[in-house]
Amino acid sequence: MWIMVSGPYRSGAATAEARARNLAELNRAALALFRAGHVPVIGVNLALPLIEVAGAAGFDEIMMPRSLRMVERCGACLRVGGASQGADEEAARFRASGRPVYGALEEVPAAR
Repeated sequence: MWIMVSGPYRSGAATAEARARNLAELNRAALALFRAGHVPVIGVNLALPLIEVAGAAGFDEIMMPRSLRMVERCGACLRVGGASQGADEEAARFRASGRPVYGALEEVPAAR
């Protein structure tokens, strides 16, 4: 199953190091999903290369719109980490469409 890993990136992360820690947490969860046979998707990982080309001013133009477009392509969401308005918005879209939102890796069903 394609599973979006949603969690904080900038939320509560005032420094580049803090953002890197947040991204590492998302990537660790994605690796666990991959090893379990799923296809993990992290919106931040898809958006950051575009933002790099567009420049810092492109962050708001690209980050959440890119992540929210991926919501439509995934079958479920794994919500990790702390407070994040963007991650909560992603999770809400999954719930609104009747697709599952998992709060822990242990809740994700085995891959078929």
